[in-house]
Amino acid sequence: MSERKDPYRNFRFKMEVGNITQAGFTEVSGYDATVEVVEYREGNEATTPRKLPGLTKYGNITLKWGVTDSTDLYKWLEDCTNGTITRQNVTITAIDETGADKAAWQIMQAWPTKYTAPSFNGSGKEVAIETIELAHEGMKRTK
Repeated sequence: MSERKDPYRNFRFKMEVGNITQAGFTEVSGYDATVEVVEYREGNEATTPRKLPGLTKYGNITLKWGVTDSTDLYKWLEDCTNGTITRQNVTITAIDETGADKAAWQIMQAWPTKYTAPSFNGSGKEVAIETIELAHEGMKRTK
């Protein structure tokens, strides 16, 4: 009988964004893939159409992190707004309780499409959070 393994926790992960070094992220979300359905029916077939695979679409990845002195991700967006699109591969890796890398997903040809600066509030007590959204051209589970 094989040993039972617990699922990995969603709060232990790391991100690698091409050649950009960023300390840590509080949240990574939105990585999904959807294959559109194309319905097709010829006139001499039954009234129920066949369903064929169409285009595959990928959701944008959203990264959130506490504000620090690092501006690498913002500069990446700034380059894009100035017409220099640099596509980077992104790797999201789940980490187990011992600190070992486990499940991993690779996001291909990503580039920033949206940036949100933190909200500030004179009576607030939360950490200031920056957000960046990445468009990409594909993803695969590598581990």
